[in-house]
Amino acid sequence: MISLQKLFGKNDIFFDLLEASAEEALHSVQALEKLISQPAAERKMDELILTRRKDKKITEQINEELCRTFVTELEREDIEALSNVLYKIPKTVEKIAERVIIAGTRLSDVDFSRQLTMMRDATTTVVTIVKELRKKLHLEKVKDYNAKLQHIEGEADKLMLDLLQALYAGERDPIQIIMLKDLYELMEKVYDRCRDAGNVVSHIVLKNS
Repeated sequence: MISLQKLFGKNDIFFDLLEASAEEALHSVQALEKLISQPAAERKMDELILTRRKDKKITEQINEELCRTFVTELEREDIEALSNVLYKIPKTVEKIAERVIIAGTRLSDVDFSRQLTMMRDATTTVVTIVKELRKKLHLEKVKDYNAKLQHIEGEADKLMLDLLQALYAGERDPIQIIMLKDLYELMEKVYDRCRDAGNVVSHIVLKNS
């Protein structure tokens, strides 16, 4: 016999899991900040790998719960869309860390503080906007948070152009230029993923308002 709980869904489980996934996105950026602040010889991937694995398990659990649950408070495709975009954030941050470690001391004179601050602000806002889903979909608040994510992504685009202009000026050696261009493009993807998460939440709230 099918239980009523299974038939009508477990109202909190998807909110819990989506919020946990957003938290892991923020945690991955915090771990990257810590890694970059360390001397090149002491940098390790352990914390970032653990974060990405935890988020992968959360994503898998969301998919399993969707298979087990007949009715959900949020539409199934919206849960899947948000879950997928959230999972891509720690995955991309892990790639950034891998390249920073590979580069070793070649990037010791590069300041990534502006990019890291933007990533921290973006992922913090993602955590906040995802938590709004549980609060019965407050449209105006979600619009404000989404506007903040759009602003961060726009500022990141401007910064990217400034950084590329500096690279193209030819003041660095060619290998360092290749490394930095690769890192800058990956960092830009983090802002883009955060913007995408905001767009998905806004879409969900708009449909249900």
